[in-house]
Amino acid sequence: QVQLVESGGGLVQPGGSLRLSCAASGSIFTIYSMGWYRQTPGKQRELVASKASSSSTNYADSVKGRFTISRDNAKNTVHLQMNSLKPEDTAVYYCNLRRYYWEDGYWGQGTQVTVSS
Repeated sequence: QVQLVESGGGLVQPGGSLRLSCAASGSIFTIYSMGWYRQTPGKQRELVASKASSSSTNYADSVKGRFTISRDNAKNTVHLQMNSLKPEDTAVYYCNLRRYYWEDGYWGQGTQVTVSS
């Protein structure tokens, strides 16, 4: 089994910044990708950003230029630096780890990000 522990969520004013972190532990023998998704009530979970072990990255159009994903492969951690936050970024953010490209992967418990004045 794989465990993912997220941290760094909270309340921030519009235009502010937050940094989310996720640490993976457990039976991790290989990693295809780590990433972040978010979900708001009544909506499907959506990709925010992901970073493959090949170093390729993928961002949602809505966060390009504002969010940056980074990984520490030696520590099995992934971070999401979120700048210029907007109210529409408010959501529960989930860390995801995929060991293989074909699997849905493992999920963290989620961390709330609220952008409000």
